[in-house]
Amino acid sequence: MIDQVGRQASPAPKPHITIFTKKSIACIDHDKSSTTTDMAPEKKKAGGKSKPSKTSSKANAAAKATLRGVNGKKALKVRTSTSFHRPKTLALSRSPRYPRKSVPHEPRLDAHKVLINPLNTESAMKKIEEHNTLVFICDIKANKRQIKQALKTLYDVDCVKINTLVRPDGSKKAFARLTPDQDALDIAASKLSIV
Repeated sequence: MIDQVGRQASPAPKPHITIFTKKSIACIDHDKSSTTTDMAPEKKKAGGKSKPSKTSSKANAAAKATLRGVNGKKALKVRTSTSFHRPKTLALSRSPRYPRKSVPHEPRLDAHKVLINPLNTESAMKKIEEHNTLVFICDIKANKRQIKQALKTLYDVDCVKINTLVRPDGSKKAFARLTPDQDALDIAASKLSIV
């Protein structure tokens, strides 16, 4: 460029730009701190090195443990079999808030339902006379224990043995052999009224 006088003017000075990186800024800060603040070194106690207190060591240990987490030392369980069985957990017994049935059902098989009627056929009468045995038609669902109990409650009779069979018509026949001290013929005549 030529100025008003006609001289060759020097080119305009370029602006000075300095680019700072993190590293350079850190170096500058370090230099400043070393030059500006020169403090006297701290006086050490006569006892030598200062030991960290108990509480701080505990705190450090706790901080380390927190950093590590709870699953740091997880031991693997050794499995000795190929099958896995679900572990038995706590099974609480039921404690209902209200009864599911307002009124409980009456006994489905009481003594009167177990023994339907005594038999007085020829073969049944022969059993009564010769083998001291009473013959009854019973409920199909009644078992020998229930038949024995029903005989005890209704007729006050003790049995040595009960044999049962299901007839072709679907009813159950029971042969109740009485104890030797009781007479089947006497009971059939007095209590059953079939003789």
